[in-house]
Amino acid sequence: MDDIISRLRDELKPGSDEQTRVSGTRFFKEDVLLYGVKTTLVTAIEKKYFPEVKGRTKADVLSLCERLWQSAFLEESFIACGWSYALRASFLPEDFAVFETWVARYVTNWASCDTLCNHTVGSFVEMYPEYLEALKRWAQSDNRWMRRAAAVTLIIPARNGKFLEEVLAIADILLMDGDDMVQKGYGWMLKAASESHQREVFDYVVRNRATMPRTALRYAIEKMPPELKRCAMERP
Repeated sequence: MDDIISRLRDELKPGSDEQTRVSGTRFFKEDVLLYGVKTTLVTAIEKKYFPEVKGRTKADVLSLCERLWQSAFLEESFIACGWSYALRASFLPEDFAVFETWVARYVTNWASCDTLCNHTVGSFVEMYPEYLEALKRWAQSDNRWMRRAAAVTLIIPARNGKFLEEVLAIADILLMDGDDMVQKGYGWMLKAASESHQREVFDYVVRNRATMPRTALRYAIEKMPPELKRCAMERP
C-alpha cells in the first residue's frame, strides 16, 4: 500500500516544470510548496491511482490522504482532496474529525482550502447538517484558513439554495474580519447564496454595508443585476 504514494510521486516529479512552478507561486501571497505540475496532469495521476485504493477500507484511504497532506506539496493536497471526495457516499459522522484535523493542521493556502472544503467538507455537511454548528466554531478560530473554510464549505450548498440561515450567521461572525483571504471567502459564499436568494442577500449587504470590507462586498454582489450592485455599493 505504501508504494502507491512512492509511485505517484515518481510520476509527479518528472512532470514538474520550473516555469509552471514559478507561475503558480504568483497566485499566492504566502509561501506555497509546488512541484510545478500542470493541473491536468495532477488530475490524471489522481484518477490513475485511485482504482488501486478504492477497494481498501475508508480508514486506509483517508490515511493515505493524510500522508499526502503531510508532504505540504500543493499538488499532493489536490490528490488527497480528490480521493477523499470520491469516498463521499460512505461518509459517516465520525469522519468530520478527520476533515477538521486536515483543515487545522495542513491547509496553508486558499487553493487547498477551497478544493477540500468546496467538495469533501461541503458534501459532508449536506449529508450531516447538524455539523453546520461546527462551521460557526471554525469561523471564530484564530486560524485564518479555518475561518475561510467555514465560509467556502457552504459555496455549493448555498448555490443550490441550501442553508441560507447558516450562511448569513457565518457572514455575521466574519463580517469585519481583517484578513483578505477570509473576506474573499465569505464574500464568495454570499455571492453563491445570492444565486438562489438574491433579495435576502441583497438585504443583508445593504444592512451591513457600512461595516463590510469592500473586498467582501464586491464578491457578494458580483452576480446581482447592475441596479442592485449600484445600490449595494452606495455607502450610507
